[in-house]
Amino acid sequence: MRYFEFVHSLSLHAWDIPALVALVILVIMIIIHHNNQKKRDDDFEKELEESMKKIEEGDILTGTVISVDEKEVILDLKYYAEGVIPVEDYSREPGFNIKEEVHEGDEVSATVVRKDDGHGNILLSRVEASDILAWDKLEELKTSGEVLDVVVKGITNAGVIAYVEGVRGFIPASKLALNYVEDANEYLNRHIQVQVIDVNKEEKKLILSAKEILKEKAEEERKNKISNIQPGFVTEGIVESLQPYGAFVDLGNGVSGLVHISQICEKRIRKPSEVLAVGDKVKVKVTAVKDGKLSLSIKEATDMMAKEVEEEEIEIPQSGEEATTSLGSLFANIKLN
Repeated sequence: MRYFEFVHSLSLHAWDIPALVALVILVIMIIIHHNNQKKRDDDFEKELEESMKKIEEGDILTGTVISVDEKEVILDLKYYAEGVIPVEDYSREPGFNIKEEVHEGDEVSATVVRKDDGHGNILLSRVEASDILAWDKLEELKTSGEVLDVVVKGITNAGVIAYVEGVRGFIPASKLALNYVEDANEYLNRHIQVQVIDVNKEEKKLILSAKEILKEKAEEERKNKISNIQPGFVTEGIVESLQPYGAFVDLGNGVSGLVHISQICEKRIRKPSEVLAVGDKVKVKVTAVKDGKLSLSIKEATDMMAKEVEEEEIEIPQSGEEATTSLGSLFANIKLN
């Protein structure tokens, strides 16, 4: 009897089975969602706890600027709190304007000063981080020889001051130009290019130089000028130095060349000083141009002048006129890069 009653009960309530299945599925989904939510909450709490544990005073954090005003810079650190850098701890470079120099979206590294500034934010100092990170960067710049654009911010008795990576750098007067600069005041607030030549983290010493860059530019310009000089060109120059193997003659316009001892005169000499002295004016002929260097000959220039005297009637120039071509006139119509 009970069996039939059970079967009859099933047949009576068969129409409830789909609803029951749906109910079971719903309960299962609720349980799964609850468990997932609990896991997410646990994970969030764990991440929050871990992030709070990771941040210690003295740590260097990197964040993205999300706000800038006259008093502070706000960083998104991807942590439980935002980072705050007071303007006085952002840069100590003279004339620094935070509204002009810092923009939303900039990435900034700063040192944790306090984990809580009293308003739930992390108090940071970019100046302290720069002191730590900058010296490593400066060592890299010294090794690479990278050319840097800087602005002269101060003048001293022996040179000028410029900042690189927030660090005060010194440019000696002897490294400011190709020649020693007597009065550096004309360089104040001027943009110049420099290289790092000496870094000493322990002594907080940074030495910069513009001279090496200027030398390279001058050499490139000199080579450009020389490339426009053809063998056979005769001009006048001044003996600038004497060496055992010959004499260097300054042709003007930053160009000089070598007169080999065998090309100084017809007679055999043991040393150039037998017939030449520094400061002498001489006529020279360009005999070769190779690898940005000029080979000159006083002997051939003299022979050419002698032949011209023999073969032609030379018109004597008026007072003040040049009898030979100068490099100044040669380069007058040449446009250099």
